[in-house]
Amino acid sequence: MKRKLTAAEKAARKRRKREFQTVFLHGKMKRIRRPPSVEGTSEEEFIRANADPMWLHQNELWEYIEEDAVAESGRANGNDKQL
Repeated sequence: MKRKLTAAEKAARKRRKREFQTVFLHGKMKRIRRPPSVEGTSEEEFIRANADPMWLHQNELWEYIEEDAVAESGRANGNDKQL
């Protein structure tokens, strides 16, 4: 008969499943760390959806700043100049 897992073994298995994912790599099954996520989405998607242009600029994430968002934030601050 197969023995039952102890509480410590169950907790360790649950932690491993939460921390790692199994992928097929070079003909073998490998366990790799899961990519970081926020509320079930990747960090990059979360930042794109929720960050304002000023925060993106302060954190040097200029590639995520869109032209429309920059113009809109300038008008919100009272600067009506064209970019």
